[in-house]
Amino acid sequence: MLKKLLPLALVCLSLSACSTLSSPSSSGAAPSATTVAPYREQVELTGRLNVVYQKDDKPESATVNFNWQQTAQRTDVTLYTPVGSTLATIAVTPQEAVLTQSGKAPRSAPDVDTLSAQLLGWSLPVSGLRDWLQGYAVGADGKRFIASPANDSVTTKDGWRLRYVSWQEIGQNAADNTPGALPQPRRIDAERNASAQADAVSLRIVLDPAPSAQAQ
Repeated sequence: MLKKLLPLALVCLSLSACSTLSSPSSSGAAPSATTVAPYREQVELTGRLNVVYQKDDKPESATVNFNWQQTAQRTDVTLYTPVGSTLATIAVTPQEAVLTQSGKAPRSAPDVDTLSAQLLGWSLPVSGLRDWLQGYAVGADGKRFIASPANDSVTTKDGWRLRYVSWQEIGQNAADNTPGALPQPRRIDAERNASAQADAVSLRIVLDPAPSAQAQ
């Protein structure tokens, strides 16, 4: 009888071990790459932006570096030339947008897109970028879009076509008590066709590596 029970016991032990090894809680498996990093109201980012736009019916282009700081109620953007000189600063609150160019008096308007188009020659969609830089947007259908490596493009409600070309990974907050890393946008391409309200603009945004990504 003992001889018959022994093989059965070994099989049970083997199955138990397999079950333990495949358990997500014990394997330490990283979260799915389709899960984008959670949205943050307060964030600071740096990177490079290349813009192609129309001026006097001719294509023009510019490349700037930027520093982006946002809180729930305010966005501050500083644009730098490739050699590090400050080109312009933009401060946006729910009440107004203020754009200051080097050596010139500040200019304000309710709409930062129109203000930047007037003073810089190209539109910087700050309100949209608050979402886009973190992989979020409002789609043409009015629904919340969450980007991921497996879901990397959308047309926004205001007519921008976004594509998340590449990603970087950031470690999860230690307070989450979960291992692994989450994807965060690295390069974003955005295009808007000309319309009665706005000129055609094409943006290529490359974000600098997140601190946790640099440390890996």
